[in-house]
Amino acid sequence: MIDYEAEYNNRAMVPEHPDIIAGWERDAAAYRESSPCELDRAYGLGPRLFYDLFHPTAGTEARTIALFLHGGYWQSLDRKHFSHMARGLNAHGYAVCVASYDLCPDVRIGDIVGEIRDLATYLWETYRKPVVTCGHSAGGHLTAALLATDWRARRLPPAIASAGMAISGLFDLLPLIGTSVNTALKMDQKEAIANSPIAMGIPYGTKLIATVGSEESAEYKRQSRVIVDFWSRGGIEASLHEEVGANHFTVIAPLADPESSLVHDLAQLGK
Repeated sequence: MIDYEAEYNNRAMVPEHPDIIAGWERDAAAYRESSPCELDRAYGLGPRLFYDLFHPTAGTEARTIALFLHGGYWQSLDRKHFSHMARGLNAHGYAVCVASYDLCPDVRIGDIVGEIRDLATYLWETYRKPVVTCGHSAGGHLTAALLATDWRARRLPPAIASAGMAISGLFDLLPLIGTSVNTALKMDQKEAIANSPIAMGIPYGTKLIATVGSEESAEYKRQSRVIVDFWSRGGIEASLHEEVGANHFTVIAPLADPESSLVHDLAQLGK
């Protein structure tokens, strides 16, 4: 029998996580000070519906916008922890949007999915550039949900957000129902299914890279393996990447390195 509480308790699995998160905050603040950026731009009316836009370091006009979505189990953290995640793609000529969204229990997961879809719409209408998405943990879930969006129903081009990298993503929310994670989420089975990318249908014409750390739990590895297998069988260009030696908190570190294979793979998605 699978112990879902243990499998999804990332902080217990990585006791040094407070130091890692503190390091994120320091590196993010330093990057905001040193890079060309526009801070605290609103994409909605809520108190957390803001993004920071980091421009390419070479000063060139970006052809594509990358959207970074943070993790925190839909209930913690914000964009100010992750500004430095823009560094890698900035060096490859991308503008990078690092966004916050509302958190549970103040809203439901479905509300957050809606906010991210509204954000992608806003970015398209504001900048008229396609969006390639990269999200970590809960942000990986939101990345896949964005790819699974029916943009035609919104009277938008189908390819405005059709490529993404989900890092340590969650694509099947049912295992979370009986865990302490769900204390703030308050999901029932119907809500969990409705907001699981694995149940949103095959997003034809999209590209997905699912990345997971080799030191993560079996369930996190299963989540990435299942979404890649399911979407690949449906004809989607989906691939699985394992970041060797990385745990749930260190797996995103290569995003700050322009020379990392993770950044190179992500940059290729937007071409």
